Amino acid sequence: MASSSASTSATLTLSSIHLPQEPKSSLISSFSFKPNPKTKTLVLQSQSECIRPTNLKSGFGSFTSSKNSPFLVSAVAAEADLGEIDEDVEGGSVATAPPPSPSKPKKGKAALPLKSDRTRSKRFLEIQKLREVKKEYDLKTAVSLLKQMASTKFTESVEAHFRLNIDPKYNDQQLRATVNLPKGTGQVVRVAVLTQGEKIDEAKNAGADIVGGEDLIEQIKGGFMEFDKLIATPDMMPKVASLGKILGPRGLMPNPKAGTVTTTIPQTIEEFKKGKVEFRADKTGIVHLPFGKASFSEEDLTINLLAAVKSVETNKPTGAKGVYWKSAHICSSMGPSIRLDIKDMLDFKLA
Repeated sequence: MASSSASTSATLTLSSIHLPQEPKSSLISSFSFKPNPKTKTLVLQSQSECIRPTNLKSGFGSFTSSKNSPFLVSAVAAEADLGEIDEDVEGGSVATAPPPSPSKPKKGKAALPLKSDRTRSKRFLEIQKLREVKKEYDLKTAVSLLKQMASTKFTESVEAHFRLNIDPKYNDQQLRATVNLPKGTGQVVRVAVLTQGEKIDEAKNAGADIVGGEDLIEQIKGGFMEFDKLIATPDMMPKVASLGKILGPRGLMPNPKAGTVTTTIPQTIEEFKKGKVEFRADKTGIVHLPFGKASFSEEDLTINLLAAVKSVETNKPTGAKGVYWKSAHICSSMGPSIRLDIKDMLDFKLA
């Protein structure tokens, strides 16, 4: 009998057993669970009689009654569940699954369409044919292609994008610095200065567009943002701290690493007016850095780009290990990217 029970995988339920003399509900209530030390399972035993199969060679075979015989636990459990469902249906209270909660709308970069779903303009598709996608170009050829691709009706900015082998979540692998572009940025930079006392007249004489103290702080809190760079003296930083939530997301918060917290106000104003640019690595280790306008000559763009490369190389984080430069691209603001040959870029010498 034991070998016959072990060889079958059929599941017995009370509905397959014909018991005209007793209702199923009373039969279920007469069972109790007891542990079986040999098989390490629960065994269902009856207080009066228990049903067991005598022949399972074909189908369920025939059944006989025997006192204190083992029975499948799943049989009664399944029948009890079916009984509860029947009662719910008869009472008119059928349980239904709750509707799925609506997904939250995506925001920011997550809301942008995938590259495969984006539609490009005819102009972009045409200029894209001027370069090979995965080819690495030498610096001189890349700058020449860049100027050819900048074909919009307005003057486009040109940008460099460097992927570095760093992880900014570690303090010793963060990169934030400035670079003085010898040929400027091609933009008019509006400089605001937060200072007090004698430094106010000094900043005005140095060419600052906006100068103020606590009054300027209150204007910024009220939404005033008519400036591109904000410089502050060290004695004003405790008061500037209250502007962190306003200036931080815009990249305008004064910071010593960016050179915007200083005591030499005239020199700092002159540097930013001439083309000093702040850059930092984002959370993926990529540096995005503008280095001029498409209207610049190829020579001027090359000089600015080399100055940017030298600054990124000089300010290499102490925690950076292995190959520092992973890839480098340049592009116009409305054009496709051009991949640079990193070795040629680092070894390039001006004639």
